[in-house]
Amino acid sequence: MLKWPSRLAARVRPDRVWIAIAATLLGIALLDLPQFGKTLQFVAAAAGNTFGFLLLSVAITAWAKASGVDNLISRAFSGPPVLTVISAALMGALSPFCSCGVIPIIVALLSMGVPLAPVMAFWLASPLMDPSMFVMTSATLGLEFAVAKTMVAAGIGLLGGTGAWLLVRYGLIAEVLKPGMGNGGCSASRIRNPQAVVWKFWQEPARIESAMASFKTNAWFLAKWLVLAFVLESLMLAYLPPDLIARVAGGTGSLPVLLATLVGIPSYLNGYAALPLVSGLMNQGLSPGASMAFLVAGGVTSLPAALAVWAVARGRVFAAYLSFAVMGALASGIMFGLWKQ
Repeated sequence: MLKWPSRLAARVRPDRVWIAIAATLLGIALLDLPQFGKTLQFVAAAAGNTFGFLLLSVAITAWAKASGVDNLISRAFSGPPVLTVISAALMGALSPFCSCGVIPIIVALLSMGVPLAPVMAFWLASPLMDPSMFVMTSATLGLEFAVAKTMVAAGIGLLGGTGAWLLVRYGLIAEVLKPGMGNGGCSASRIRNPQAVVWKFWQEPARIESAMASFKTNAWFLAKWLVLAFVLESLMLAYLPPDLIARVAGGTGSLPVLLATLVGIPSYLNGYAALPLVSGLMNQGLSPGASMAFLVAGGVTSLPAALAVWAVARGRVFAAYLSFAVMGALASGIMFGLWKQ
């Protein structure tokens, strides 16, 4: 007699992410009501800018899975690792995706069976630079800084792609995505055993069902984590002092670069909003090397982006992502500081 309540409870099991979102918003409303409205506006604006990419990516993933086109895509990235990593890093440095907006694209690529190495290269390089960012960086921080940051974006992509390839080759990473998010992208089973592409997949009910299931699962999963990321980002913008980085990482040498990297990881702003802030901090004495480290570390590993990565990737992949980003930020800050001396 108690079977139906247990079945109902299983269907309406509370989702911890949505509970966290609701609890956070409730806390804001109780403690700082004016900020509650600002947070809702920020989340709505960020969702409008990002969810188009999310819906497009999950739709492409569903279509690719149902039709078998994912076999062709995975094979396109199955060439020599050096070439695929280089091309992915360069494409990433030119792509117009932010650190959160790139997550749905990454999940789509990995779900299609694309190897981790080129995906990691694109993953790390993409949030750092794009054509419009290059123009804005040149106008705000100078052409030299913009060119250097573009080279840094490609360099970090190469670092991460090469490192990911080594980790997979030596068996330190076997699966990439968490259960339910795809096949992980490490194995080459789709490449070794290609299947025929069914372009008119809607003519087969089983393939339509597969596409709908993939779309609903991925869209719902990514949406809730991105909403939580946007809520947290709004709080960082509201409560973290704008001159925090200058107070913590002032001075010259390698130590300010390290401190700027550590501060930039959780407290980074929107890439465009960060430019005038960094320009002002440099006028207050922040070194060029520390400024570069702050922009690079925050661009890839800001708290919202890191949270989105944690939601979809397994622990070892997440640790590798953070490690490559931090190493790249430190190296770029130190080298750019030496160049400017």
